[in-house]
Amino acid sequence: MTDSLLQRSVTTAVARNLASTTKTSPKMMSITPRYLLSMLPWVQVDGGTYRVNRTKVELSKAERIGVDLSAGNASLSAESLRSVPLFSKLPESIISRMTTGFKIEEVSLGNQLIVEGEDRSKFFIIAQGQVEVLSKGVHGSNLRIALLTEGEFFGETDLVSDKPSDVSVRTITPCVLLTLSRKDLDSILSGLPNFSEEFRKAIDEHLELRSTVNRYGERNIDLVSGFAENVEIPETFVDYSSTPREYSLSSVQTVVRVHTRVSDLYNGPYDQLEEQMRLTIEGIKERQEWELVNSKKFGLLHSVDPSMRISTRYGAPTPDDLDELLALVWKKPAFFLAHPKAIAAFERECTWRGVPPVTMDLFGSPIISWRGVPLVPCDKLELKGRFQSNQWLGTTNIILVRVGEADQGVVGLHQSGIPGEISPSLSARLMGLDSLGVASYLLTSYFSCAVLTDDALGVLENVEVGFYHDYDHKPAKVK
Repeated sequence: MTDSLLQRSVTTAVARNLASTTKTSPKMMSITPRYLLSMLPWVQVDGGTYRVNRTKVELSKAERIGVDLSAGNASLSAESLRSVPLFSKLPESIISRMTTGFKIEEVSLGNQLIVEGEDRSKFFIIAQGQVEVLSKGVHGSNLRIALLTEGEFFGETDLVSDKPSDVSVRTITPCVLLTLSRKDLDSILSGLPNFSEEFRKAIDEHLELRSTVNRYGERNIDLVSGFAENVEIPETFVDYSSTPREYSLSSVQTVVRVHTRVSDLYNGPYDQLEEQMRLTIEGIKERQEWELVNSKKFGLLHSVDPSMRISTRYGAPTPDDLDELLALVWKKPAFFLAHPKAIAAFERECTWRGVPPVTMDLFGSPIISWRGVPLVPCDKLELKGRFQSNQWLGTTNIILVRVGEADQGVVGLHQSGIPGEISPSLSARLMGLDSLGVASYLLTSYFSCAVLTDDALGVLENVEVGFYHDYDHKPAKVK
């Protein structure tokens, strides 16, 4: 008996050709929650420019020194040496000669560079590696007061002071250092007449200025308080920066092309033009969030002040590291921003210590928090390292943000009401049809980001995401 005689009905495979298929709209894996765009307060910027006025900073802050390390040689420019506040007022002739006096030292792990109570009289710039700064507390034990990494420096005051050092410094990784001893400095200053007098004058001017400013470098406001009578009331004023920073709106643009035949004949059940627009807008918003984090002009990572950057103590992000970050951005911190792998690494450290973080609800999703501040996942904080087994491994950063104009925080910038607007600061314009019947639509998004004060933004650097603990109570292997 043949197979055709056994068939008693139309098969489902054939019948499916006559039935309507239930379809979904096009899906795209690159779409993320984009929490940052939702959590930033957005400020309307008329005229396309946003000016941040600040008080005048009389005393410049310490910045990281750019060291060119290549082929076993290390060098720095005279201008980068002015990043050291103590040397900021030195004449160009002295600064230039000082850069030639540095020596390269390669130091192993655990080496003591400065010992508290001793006079080593040497200035150090870290070209590679990390060191820890220690000081004996009132109870006589060493307390870590700072962790310094590449581009940072220490020991500059020892060059101009006869007092013994009040801290100890030791390496916690193998380091490459640029060093300048007092003996080398004296040799440089004795090379030409009046160099020593000019050097001492510039140092004295810096020390005098430092006594008149607060810890932010702003001039002190003269006040009087108390119950004493017949006390002369001081006069004062607050000066403003003469060169305030201005943020111009950036843009992300693309042209969407759709053939009129497609949009005319194949618009059911989903509108072809609408789906093309929707998916392209998703891509625009993903790029917008990436720019807000990584743009060299206004991105959060590049807007962090050097004084608001700290490094992890052991590589993996620990509760101690996040507490340290909270101590920097302590005025109404709004949220942490971290790569999902960095959050997973932090959760592993919390599990290891037996202090699981609290989970909170954010936009309908469970988000962990630390000290009541949510750790918001964002894959735009990229991993630096190697790509292996379809995953990136290496280091990343964790950002802590304060937001809002009222709190002198971080704000997003946009301009709503632009021609062809389909959502705030996002427009779609028909550019016309070409001779082949293809319609072109210009999509444009205008945005930027501004940090109103330096202490509104902090970052934890060198966050290692690939470290796992080896527990002693592992389950026995099944034979």
